[in-house]
Amino acid sequence: MALIVQKYGGSSVADAESIKRVAKRIVDTRRAGHDVVVAVSAMGDTTDELLDLANEVAPIPAPRELDMLLSSGERISMALLAMAIHSMGFEARSFTGSQAGMITDAKHGAARIVDVTPVRLREALDEGAIVIVAGFQGFNRDTRDITTLGRGGSDTTAVALAAALNADVCEIYSDVDGIYTADPRVIPRARKLDSITSEEMLELAANGAKVLYIRAVEYARRHGVLIHARSTFSSVEGTYVLGEGQRSPRETEGAVMEEPIVAGVATDLTQAKITVSGVPDVPGKAAEIFTVVAKSGANVDMIVQNVSAASTGRTDISFTLPKADAATALKALAGEKARIGFENLLHDDQIGKLSVVGAGMRTHSGVSATLFEALSEGGINIEMISTSEIRISVVLRGDDLAEAARAVHAAYGLDSEIEAIVHAGTGR
Repeated sequence: MALIVQKYGGSSVADAESIKRVAKRIVDTRRAGHDVVVAVSAMGDTTDELLDLANEVAPIPAPRELDMLLSSGERISMALLAMAIHSMGFEARSFTGSQAGMITDAKHGAARIVDVTPVRLREALDEGAIVIVAGFQGFNRDTRDITTLGRGGSDTTAVALAAALNADVCEIYSDVDGIYTADPRVIPRARKLDSITSEEMLELAANGAKVLYIRAVEYARRHGVLIHARSTFSSVEGTYVLGEGQRSPRETEGAVMEEPIVAGVATDLTQAKITVSGVPDVPGKAAEIFTVVAKSGANVDMIVQNVSAASTGRTDISFTLPKADAATALKALAGEKARIGFENLLHDDQIGKLSVVGAGMRTHSGVSATLFEALSEGGINIEMISTSEIRISVVLRGDDLAEAARAVHAAYGLDSEIEAIVHAGTGR
């Protein structure tokens, strides 16, 4: 007997029929002799619809009340799912985040988990019940308020429960059969991976891959949780995300698995580029610029500084950041223009980022050359380049991103002979 934590996203519980299908899968797992704990998201687009309602009644909704509102979506899902399981002859008990012992800090809308005390969940499991937990939400002990965890909160909830309960595996269900070498909506012939390291998955998630959220992957790596990403709509085995020292259940004892050179290609259309032009090329100016950007709350990704022009003693500094952060960063920089002494600000929100990720990059040469040759042959211009030990990222025109991804994916020999199946269309 194993303890299995399962997470089902909004597309998996979008309507009554979907909820009954999920309930059957949970019951089948219980029939196989396993204890089951489930973290569930709000149905379909419920969270977005509740956000729209909030914005209709208040231009700037009060953060505390917004969390009270948004957390109701998961409570609906958990109760309906428990009812469906009861109708199949199995006991199920639903719990809110606070009832499940999900303790967070006090930051509404983007709370972080600080502790998990699953006393009631353990009692329910000991009494033979299937446990259903509302994802995305928690409770702050100091304020005694409900909090929400932000995007990816249900994934993070599931992983945190798996860590606290010492589960054998955390199964993250979505509408694709696992983790692919690229987004199958962009590259239909992307290949499903049997396993991937948590290090590679973190890089892919941070650079646009949507099947798993970076917070959940990081939590799993830190606490030694084995993640199994798989589909709600099929019974095929998915992809295992392996932390240090973990082995895929597919591996035979004693087998040595060589890391692939490239694990995947990620694309991201959610970023913008800001160029601070005519910056005095003297020590301290970059620090001044990025201190201002940091205080605006923007999260900077890639940075490039041009060579100083000898005639003027000035340079340009370009950086990328989420599109949603660009306006506040531009406003903050404009307010400090005279003090910093730069000449102009340029904003470009029509860029795309392409990233190639693979642990094998550490020990194989030619990875960069393959990327740049593929882009060159496609006539695609590169605007910025950034690298890490296992990643190469380039910024391109947004209109070129899909074509670039297909060319690069093929250049690394990642294409499959068959097209990937996307069951519901969202990837989560």
